[in-house]
Formats: sequence, C-alpha cells, structure tokens
Amino acid sequence: MDTEICRADLSEEAGRAAVCRAAEILRKGGLVAFPTETVYGLGGDGLNPASARKIYAAKGRPSDNPLILHIASRRELTPLVQTVPEAAERLMEAFWPGPMTLIFTKSDAVPPEATGGLPTVAVRMPSHPVARMLIQEAGVPVAAPSANRSGRPSPTTAAHVAEDLTGQIEMILDGGPVEIGLESTILDVTGEIPLVLRPGAISREQVEALLGDCRMDPAILGKPDPNLRPRAPGMKYRHYAPKAELTIVEGSRDAAAREISRLAAEAAARGKKVGILCAEESAGLYPAQWVKSLGTRQQEETIAHNLYRCLREFDEESVEIVYSEAFGEGPLGDAIMNRLTKAAGYRILRAEE
Repeated sequence: MDTEICRADLSEEAGRAAVCRAAEILRKGGLVAFPTETVYGLGGDGLNPASARKIYAAKGRPSDNPLILHIASRRELTPLVQTVPEAAERLMEAFWPGPMTLIFTKSDAVPPEATGGLPTVAVRMPSHPVARMLIQEAGVPVAAPSANRSGRPSPTTAAHVAEDLTGQIEMILDGGPVEIGLESTILDVTGEIPLVLRPGAISREQVEALLGDCRMDPAILGKPDPNLRPRAPGMKYRHYAPKAELTIVEGSRDAAAREISRLAAEAAARGKKVGILCAEESAGLYPAQWVKSLGTRQQEETIAHNLYRCLREFDEESVEIVYSEAFGEGPLGDAIMNRLTKAAGYRILRAEE
C-alpha cells in the first residue's frame, strides 16, 4: 500500500482539500493518521468494525486494548452512550474540546471491535483544528489510538508516523509538531466518583477542584497484572518504549546524577552505546555526548513535549541503554512518570544519598 503524506495547513486551499480527501478515506473504511493537540492519532470509522480491525492490524495492537472515539461536537456524543452523568457534563463544559477522554457506558451503536469487547466506550473531543475539521468532514466518530506501532513511543510529528506506519495506511496528514506531546487524561465517569485511568495534561488536582473528588485507579500506580483486562488504552501493555533498555533512577538531583553517571560509564565500558535523559538544570552533571535534555523542571510542559521525540532520537542513534532522571513533581508529574515507567518496563532504581 502506498501512503500519501499531505501537508494539512488549513490556511491553504491545498491543505483543506487534503483533509477532505482524508475524510473520504475514512468514510470508505480506510485509515488516516492526523495531528491532535496531544499526539498524532491513527483514525478509522469508529462505527465500522472492519475499520477497527484494520487499526489493530496496522499498529500490531492487542484487540483487548480499547480505542478512543473522537468527536467534533457535543451532539455527536448522544448516539454513542447510554447516559451522560452530571459529573461528565461538568467535565465536558470545563475541558472539552481538549486533552480529556471520558469513559461512558456505551450504546448499541458502538461495535465491540472499537471497545476491546467492553461495555464502555472512551470518547474525546480534540481541540486541534485539523482533527476537528477531519471529524466534521468525515461525518462519523473517528476511532484513533496513537499513530505508531504498538509499544513504540507515541508520534509527535508526521515523520514519526511515517517511520512506523508507511505502507500500512492510506494517508498521513502533516499538521506539524503537536502541542502537548503526551496522550489525553482518561477519566471513567460510570461510577459515583470519577476515576483516573491514565494521567495526562489535565491533572487529578484540576478535576478535584471542579468536582470535589477524584481517584486514581490502582492499576496505573504500579506494574500491571498480566491478567488485567484493560479498561482504557495504556493500562496493561508495555507502551511508549524505545528499542533501548531504559532505566529510571530516582533520588535527589546530585545523588541521581552520580548513580546515572556511574551506571552509564559501566555500560559504556562494556561496549554499550549509552544515552541519558535529564532536565536542563542537571545536564551539565553528565558527559555531554550521552545527554538529551528534555526541558526545564520549571516548565514541565517542555519535558512532556520532548519526551517521545528524545526516545525516538535515541532509537535513530542506535542507543542500547538509556538512563533517565525521574520527573514526579508538578501538575504533569503523574503523566510524565506514567509514560516513563511504562517505557522502562518498570525498571526503577533508587540512588543512595
């Protein structure tokens, strides 16, 4: 299959025409990668079981890992769900369009192929203008996990998508680098108290400020049970991972830097190609040839924005072993560490002070 890569600049007629062609591909059961404010998504008709199966096949994704349906307006939600709880109404009013996915009890209109066989459906309204135009033109809810091979770091540019999916899908809409760089916050609103199933740019604290109560699912706080049936994307399987072996080192800045430097030097002495992920503030504590700075801890959105790009760059450079500082502080700390720990396969060390 030939994969067409089209610039999706909505200020240009050619860009708008490309989005319209992409919408036609979706209506005919094909697959299109497109930018959102979080990461690039791999879109198919969310109400077409065959399209869902194509998404799983293109990604190499386990079929019990649910997809997210993307919509462009609130009225498109009603046919997809049985009820809309009051908490969901308030969350949508505050955070839609934006990087928040809500889980509802699904209606019969949603095929089980799009939900991993679950009785619930995940729905999001993205804010990215290309995503919104694509959904509007397609006229269907667009099922869209991240547009990468399953387990790889999520794509934040069209080039990342092309690296993983060229020859597997019909079109890639190039909308430039994404804004956030981490997937959406996922909240289950089917119970009495909203439950965070995946942390993201909208923090638990923001939800609590709005609703008064919000809990974290225990399944995202530690290594997942292999028998777990995932209720949301990213809950069960290894995700976001580079080809290199990644280890996180926790501790104070100086203690972590000493331990990472020691481990990296030992690995290099064994002939391994080494990489280090760190904050801008501590980059000078490491040998420069190994370092990629994710951004500053004073602006943790820079760390979120650069994480997947840096992991992919290490892959391009054939790095074999990566050591990373921990990034647990701040409103985005939960989201960043969730992605890092999964990418590391839960390999975490504690540096001695």
